[in-house]
Amino acid sequence: MKIIVGVSGASGIIYAIQLLKNLRKFNIETHLILSKWAEYNLMHETSVQLDEMKAMADFFYDNSDLSATIASGSFFTDGMIVVPCSMKTLAAITYGCTDTLLIRAADVTLKEKRKLVLVPRETPLSIIHLRNMFAVAQAGAMILPPMPAFYHHPTTINDIVDHTVSKILDQWGIDGGLIHRWEKN
Repeated sequence: MKIIVGVSGASGIIYAIQLLKNLRKFNIETHLILSKWAEYNLMHETSVQLDEMKAMADFFYDNSDLSATIASGSFFTDGMIVVPCSMKTLAAITYGCTDTLLIRAADVTLKEKRKLVLVPRETPLSIIHLRNMFAVAQAGAMILPPMPAFYHHPTTINDIVDHTVSKILDQWGIDGGLIHRWEKN
C-alpha cells in the first residue's frame, strides 16, 4: 500500500507524527509533503526536528516540486491524507488551486477517484469553511475532524490523538489497535 501524507499549517502536527509512526508499523509506503507553515508548527508544537519527521516517511518531497512523481495520476497510490488540514489548504483543494505539490497531489487523488481524507483543524467554523467542506466532500473527499471520544477513558493527550489516528487508519481498513472499540455492556 502507498499513501501520501500532506501536512499543512494548522495546529495539530502531532496527528501527522503519530500517523506516520503507525503507518510504518504496517509497512505502508509513505510519501510526505510539509507546507512551509507545517514546518513552522513542527518547530513550535513539538520537540521533533524536521529531519526526524522526514525520516518517518519513505519518501519526502519539497512542497514546491510540482514535477514530483506524486503530482501525476500515472503514479499509483492508495490515497492521501492531509493532517492537519488548514482552512487555506482545504479551500485550495476544494477549488483546484494547484500551486503547491500538496494541493496538486490532493487534486490528483480526487481526479483519479482515490481516497482523500482531510483532517481539518479549526474552530469555530465559518460558513465559508462549512461550504468548502461540503463541496470537497461532494467531490469525493472524506472530512474527518479530530473530535475526541471519551468512551475509551483517555488519560493522556496521546490517547486522544491515537483515537483520531485510529479513525484515519479505519478509512483504509487498518485496525491499528490504538483504541478500545465501543462494546455494548
